[in-house]
Amino acid sequence: MTKTDAMFWSGETLRERLAPLIEPFAPERVDCAAYTLAVGPEVYVSPNDQTTPPTTVTVRNLAPGDAFTIPPGQFAFLLTEEIVAVPADALAFISIRAKTKFRGLVNVSGFHVDPGYRGQLTFAVFNAGPVPIHLKRGQPIFLIWYASLDRETAVKKDGTIHMGIDPELITGIAGELQSFAGLSKKVKDVDKALGDRIHALEKEQTYYRVIGAVALALMIALTVNWLKDAFTSRLPAPQAVIAPQPAPGP
Repeated sequence: MTKTDAMFWSGETLRERLAPLIEPFAPERVDCAAYTLAVGPEVYVSPNDQTTPPTTVTVRNLAPGDAFTIPPGQFAFLLTEEIVAVPADALAFISIRAKTKFRGLVNVSGFHVDPGYRGQLTFAVFNAGPVPIHLKRGQPIFLIWYASLDRETAVKKDGTIHMGIDPELITGIAGELQSFAGLSKKVKDVDKALGDRIHALEKEQTYYRVIGAVALALMIALTVNWLKDAFTSRLPAPQAVIAPQPAPGP
């Protein structure tokens, strides 16, 4: 093969060459110049503020047809159902189907598969949308393309079969992840709690104002009565008026 022969595999080439490279292989999964891969038997979804406790979340095993959700703002590791192999004379590229990406699911893992790789593929994804994304095992959401190299390369993967989600990946993002939705909810909760506290303080201040006004009115009334009594006690006593006596007769 010469350098000018390096190109992506067509749908016809995929049907001809993929049977020994993808297990299980289904010819109807060839989509134009790509092959569609499905969600496999393991999934990890990062915990959010509603997960208790977050540190106990780990890889979940899925039975055929089992469903799961990826909340807004959360990461997940998704495993393919198929075992994929890339020959030494090719390179593969991976992505997520458009209708799934339009819902907000973004592929944040690597975008290629090296020559010599064999095993299940792990997709690192992020839900950038505003609502949870619902998926299930067996759902066809991934795409893989193959492209020929200019020659067969000796610089390739060692051929070790990779199965399952690597626990080291989980360790890197273990614990609660603060999503925008979660932070927004916390801000709203704090705002509501602060509003309730301010309202309670206003009611308390109003109560104390009324009590103070009553106490002040009582003190004024007592003071007025005391001043009145004190002023009255200092006034001179009234003098007795003696009526004139009539003069004696002759």
